[in-house]
Amino acid sequence: MDHLGLVFVELGFIFVGVSLLGVVARRFGLSPIPFYLLAGLAFGEGGVAPVAASGDFVTIAAEVGVLLLLLTLGLEFSPAELSASLGRHRPSGVVDLVLNALPGFGIALVFGLPWPAAFAMAGLTWISSSGIVAQLLRDLDRLGNRETPALLSVLVLEDLAMAVYLPILIVVLAGGGLAQAAGGIALAVGAVTLALVAATRASHRIGGLLSHEQDEQVMLRVLGLTMLVAAATHLLGASAAVGAFLVGIAIPGTLAERARDILGPQRDLFAAIFFVSFGLGTNPRDLLAYLPVAAVLALVGVLSKVATGWYAAGRDGVQKRGRLRAGLTLAPRGEFSIVIAGLAVAGGYPQVGLIATAYVLILAVLGPVLAKFADALGERLFPAPGA
Repeated sequence: MDHLGLVFVELGFIFVGVSLLGVVARRFGLSPIPFYLLAGLAFGEGGVAPVAASGDFVTIAAEVGVLLLLLTLGLEFSPAELSASLGRHRPSGVVDLVLNALPGFGIALVFGLPWPAAFAMAGLTWISSSGIVAQLLRDLDRLGNRETPALLSVLVLEDLAMAVYLPILIVVLAGGGLAQAAGGIALAVGAVTLALVAATRASHRIGGLLSHEQDEQVMLRVLGLTMLVAAATHLLGASAAVGAFLVGIAIPGTLAERARDILGPQRDLFAAIFFVSFGLGTNPRDLLAYLPVAAVLALVGVLSKVATGWYAAGRDGVQKRGRLRAGLTLAPRGEFSIVIAGLAVAGGYPQVGLIATAYVLILAVLGPVLAKFADALGERLFPAPGA
């Protein structure tokens, strides 16, 4: 069979397998995300049915999946809501940094990693997975919950902070100087600031450019703008995902509702590929030696994100059960952790890549399960008066 035919066969197996796993997950009232991640291990290197020919397509489709997840998440909120929430939650961002980055740095030093690798580990444990959290909020029907604005503010602040952290990390890993780091930070912050100003001040103009009576035209225009903004923020050293999120924020109410309906099937397809892609490049046997470190990091990571969500949701006056939900929903790590690990591996620290893969897989599987049962756990820990 030629290469193209093999790609079609592999993609067919992936789509059918993911479909069946999704049915199983829904049958038990669970998010399908953990099942998709485990499917990636089964289809990946060292798995029971490895796929190799379709790897390039899956990699690109996974990146598109992250953009669509963040775009459609942004469509749920207005520029005014975003600005108000970000302003109120700057202290939550500081708490998030302290509680989640410092443990990763310290544990890495304890296990004998050099300080540049430990600096990479700090970022790896700091940042939640915007893609997984966005999908969880939809799967669990929590977009309208009281704790959700606080949770999203933490995610956006993390993505914005990456515009500063990533240039510094690159310089640290390469042994570069202060001027090089400052230049990268200035470009990244400038790109995010420009996108944020456009989202908050030019919303109606953007809506006018994207509107059309045909759904096909709306889809193509919204996707085109999203890709261009994501490319611009990525090229300038910031997060492509936060660029996509800000495009969603910039689209005004009525058009945003229409765009959500139009883009829903595309989002679901590419998001499923994104979650499967996590495990495709991983041989489970390679991770065994690093599972103890990853397990310690995962335990600390869940507790630190619960504390972060508890604090952030508390600033919005959310009750204890909602604060617990916010923290457990923030537990998954994902795309940024993999990016950071990739930079560390390229910088000569391969052990960070293996630790990161085990850590991300543990939390990407465990996090959605914890989020699903957050309400039941909250009822046990914080029973209603008189119950």
